[in-house]
Amino acid sequence: MQPSAVPDLAHTHARPVHWLATATAMAAVVALAGLMQPAPATAITEAGPRTAPAAVPAAASAPDSATAEYPLRCAGAPTRVVRQGQGDLDGDGIPETVAVVHCEAGSGTPPSGIYVLTRGEHGTARVVATLVDPALRRSVADFAVRDGAVTATLLGYSSPDVPSCCPDERERFKWRWQGGVFVRTTPDGALAR
Repeated sequence: MQPSAVPDLAHTHARPVHWLATATAMAAVVALAGLMQPAPATAITEAGPRTAPAAVPAAASAPDSATAEYPLRCAGAPTRVVRQGQGDLDGDGIPETVAVVHCEAGSGTPPSGIYVLTRGEHGTARVVATLVDPALRRSVADFAVRDGAVTATLLGYSSPDVPSCCPDERERFKWRWQGGVFVRTTPDGALAR
């Protein structure tokens, strides 16, 4: 072992007084930080017809689409959430989840359903509205949730003779919460074949 060319420095040998001084300084910093906490947040609300429910958490999160039970008949096959979006659709300050779901199929194009979810009593997602029923035999192309509305392009069939691989109808729809229900409109009014 080679000896150091630098002579021993006095401050490299910690003595109990050094440890005591460091511990005292750290205790002072922690105590000062505890005294300088910000004041608790307060909110003042006006009494009026539109008030949020008391049980709403300050930063509510959207329901998890994986925890919902969807009203699909899949003959024993599992369901699959293929798309989803979140947003406050009814203006209550709590975000909903909108899920595009179909039965898991080995091949082909299974019809999709579009469902609106809210948080249930035990934290699981609960289906509260069906925007598109899979019985309509539609698949979903474009899908978005923004500005309090749901938009989707639905692909379908003009007759039962059209092969399921090749939908020949394309419709764009928009759903918005109005008067306690979801109202469907066609934003561009177009039905393409």
